[in-house]
Amino acid sequence: QVQLVESGGGSVQAGESLRLSCVYSRYASGAVGWFRQAPGLERERVAHRYFGVDRTCYADSVQGRFTMSLDTAKNTLYLHMNHLKPEDAAMYYCAAAPSSSWVGVCRPWYLRDVAYWGQGTQVTVSS
Repeated sequence: QVQLVESGGGSVQAGESLRLSCVYSRYASGAVGWFRQAPGLERERVAHRYFGVDRTCYADSVQGRFTMSLDTAKNTLYLHMNHLKPEDAAMYYCAAAPSSSWVGVCRPWYLRDVAYWGQGTQVTVSS
């Protein structure tokens, strides 16, 4: 069983930054990353990476603005969100997929790939 606990959400103005954190327990294989879900919309991937692989895969909508980092010594995953836009407002979920494997290139990370979810942290962006 993997536990994921997010923190760091809040309310900001467009153009500002936030850093989300996700502390994970008993996990060091497969993939870990972030999804988000806005009201009335489907949950969508934001970014993910694979343990042992120094490469992060980003959704097009956040590429160049968001950076994800992994501190394995602290069992913590971070999502640094810069130049936030109103359309980034959503509940952000940390996700873990122990069975996912790196295939050499970034491929979309689907909901069906995820085995464990955090409780979510809310991000609000006002214009």
